[in-house]
Amino acid sequence: MKNKELTTFKVIFITAALWNLIGAIFGYFNTAYTFNGFFDRELTDPLYYTIYQGAWGTTLVYFIGYSIVAYNPVKHTGIVIVGGIGKVGFAISLFKFYLAGLANSVVFIVIIGDFIFSLLFVYYFVQLYRANEKIV
Repeated sequence: MKNKELTTFKVIFITAALWNLIGAIFGYFNTAYTFNGFFDRELTDPLYYTIYQGAWGTTLVYFIGYSIVAYNPVKHTGIVIVGGIGKVGFAISLFKFYLAGLANSVVFIVIIGDFIFSLLFVYYFVQLYRANEKIV
């Protein structure tokens, strides 16, 4: 793989890491506010609070994962597979909440952002395949 491609992938994964860090800062460290912003309702149940905060804790873990991938994009493809599946799943869930009238249009920030990263991850795997790099 060429240095230019590696640099491009490093930038993509640094950006993905920062995207997840920003989400985690809002969702994990300001859980009730973020929940209210997405769903237009108060988060008062302690069980739901913990579950919702834990979901954003997963986002914090994604920050760590994409940071590792940025260090060596060719070596850490498994992290991208798992992260990409998570991004698609989370975006679909938020979209279903929106369609059901449970979430407001603010969720499209996350839906569109995660969809863009998913497309970039597909591009990443296509380029790895074209360069005859081992994917897993």
